[in-house]
Order: sequence, then structure tokens, then C-alpha cells
Amino acid sequence: MSWWGNETSVRFPNIGIEFNDLPRGFAIGSFKIAFYGVLIAMGMLGGIALSRWKARKTGQDQDIYLDFALWAIPFSVLGARLYYVIFQWDQFKDNWLNIFNIRQGGLAIYGGVIVAIVSVIIYTRIKKLNLGLMADTGIIGLILGQIVGRWGNFFNREVFGKFTDSVFAMQIDVSDKALSTIYNPSVVSESILRNMFAGKEDTLNNILEIRNNIMVLSDGRQFIQVHPTFLYESVWNILVLIILLIAWPKKKFNGEILLMYLAGYGFGRFFIEGIRTDQLYIWGTGLAVSQVLSAILFIVATVLIIVFRTKAIRSGEAKHVSLVLERASLKVKEEDSEDTSYTAFEAKEEKDTEVREVKDADIKDAAYIDMKVKEPKYKDISKE
Repeated sequence: MSWWGNETSVRFPNIGIEFNDLPRGFAIGSFKIAFYGVLIAMGMLGGIALSRWKARKTGQDQDIYLDFALWAIPFSVLGARLYYVIFQWDQFKDNWLNIFNIRQGGLAIYGGVIVAIVSVIIYTRIKKLNLGLMADTGIIGLILGQIVGRWGNFFNREVFGKFTDSVFAMQIDVSDKALSTIYNPSVVSESILRNMFAGKEDTLNNILEIRNNIMVLSDGRQFIQVHPTFLYESVWNILVLIILLIAWPKKKFNGEILLMYLAGYGFGRFFIEGIRTDQLYIWGTGLAVSQVLSAILFIVATVLIIVFRTKAIRSGEAKHVSLVLERASLKVKEEDSEDTSYTAFEAKEEKDTEVREVKDADIKDAAYIDMKVKEPKYKDISKE
């Protein structure tokens, strides 16, 4: 096994962290495996485990979530890829085979989220399950997958923002093969760059700012310096996940956790998307599609939370949901307690049984000996 794609360095100069010869993945013979794919797979497995844990804590069948994940995940990956391809069609229209090459990146999370939500709607209809409850349980697994998966962008040297000199500024070697050539003035001229991004002034200006602020180290190496937006999103998602877990026992209606995710993720993504340089645009416009979608999701989800919470409180549904969650929690605690008590009781009983058996044997032996000692001695009259 050997590393590959390790021809460059990534630095965080303002916090004193530097990764030299950072690999993109590892190779087994001629077969290359990107960390991008490995981390996405790890995120999926972690997400399934978290959803199953939450299902058990709320009295649900854990196996439902594993069954759902086995067919929903492939469709969600497909949805994430299609979302990216649709809004980046110029990159694929002359070479359709590249559509199937996702090892280099090119998955848009919103496409995966949309397909995941459609999948859970279909699945609950078929299995006759509670849609809101399953969506609430599954979404915490999905966001954990996002938290882990975003670090695949770090190893791919992608999903970063415009120039910054903030404390978290990230530097990437201009010569990095994984980095787009548009950031290297010696490869792509400014006139070509302006033609490439005609009608996308914000992105063009961000790229030009990055090129005009290339850092040259004392050893001659050149680095672009940018916002690590993959890091921002991963940290933001951690905060959202914590909020969702805290809110779970206090929710007023099934489906509220899903709406909180859409509002929370949409709010953070709106601002993070605004500083990215690899935005996907609505056709024929300079509008970033994911930023527009984030704003819509935040507004719609927030309104729905207010409306449904009010309705749930007035109708008494909130008390019912709270009672069901409380009973499920108590049942799980009782089961855990019974399991523990049973195990301890069985161990004690087994030990007591052994002690009793030993004591009984000792008592029998002692009684036998005592009987022999105290047995009356009769004369043998046959000899008289």
C-alpha cells in the first residue's frame, strides 16, 4: 500500500498547523482509493448507528433504519451527483462518462437531502410507519454523515472560500494537481478567466482576489490563502446536531426535528455558500442555487415550525407526543434495568446455589458421622 496525491502541502499559518505531503488517498497496487470516498462511507455508517441508537431510545424498531438505509443511501448518492451535474452541465456535456466518476468529488449535499426526504416518504407509505417520527430519527443520522463527509473535501483540496487573513485562513500550494488551474496566473490568464465567468461577477472577483494575494514563502513555494468553508460547515453542523439532540425530548409534534434541521442547516449554509468560490448557479443567472435554496428552506421551515407547534399545543397533540416519548424512555430504562438486575440476580442465585450444595453436603457428612458416633452399642448375644 502507498499514498497518492501527496505532492503538496496545506497550511493554517495563523494557528501554526502545516500538513506536508498531504495525500488524497492510498493505493493498493494500481487501484486508488480516495479519502473522500472513505470519509463519506464512514459518515454513512456513523449516521446509521446514531439513528439506530435514537430509535431504540424512543421505543422504535432499530432494524427499520438499517433496512431503510440499505436502499436509500445509494439513491441519495445518486441524487447528490445529479444535483451537481445538472447545475454544472458544461463540465460534463462533452464527456458523459465523467458523470459516473465521483472519486474526484462532485456531490452536492442538497441533492442527497432531497432524495433522502422523498425516500422516507415512500418508505413510510409502503411500511405504514409514522412519517414524522422516522424523519426526525433519520435526520440526526444524516447530519452526522455530513459532519464527517465534509472532511473529504479537505483531502480533495476543494470547497473553500474567497481570500482571507482570518485566524483560520488556509493555504494551498498553487502547484497542487488537485487544485483548479484557474487559481494559477501562470496557467490561466485574466482575460480567459473573465470569459469563463462571464455573468458571474461575484465568483470572478473572488477568484481574482485570491490570485492577487498569492503568498510566496521564503523557499519560493506559492500558496493561495482562502476560507476553509468545509471546516465552517462541519463545525456548524456539529452545533446543529447538538441542538437537535437537546430538542428531541421537548418536541411538540413528529416532524419538528426534521424542520429544525432544514432551518438550522439552511441558515448556516446561506452564509457559508456566500463566500465559496465553487458555487453552482441557476441557469442563465449569477445566483448561487444552493444559497437561494438555503434561504427558502430557512424561511419555510421556520414558518412551519411556528404553525405546527401552535396547532399541536392547541389540539393536545403536543401532550400526546410528549407522553409517548416519556413512556418510551421509561420503558427503555426499565428494560435496561431489568437486564442488569436479571444478570446480577442470576449470578447471585448461581453462587448461592453452589454454596447451599456445599453446605448441604457438609451437613449430610456431619450427620452421618454423628450418627455413627452416637449409635448405641448393642451386645452380640449370639456369642453368649
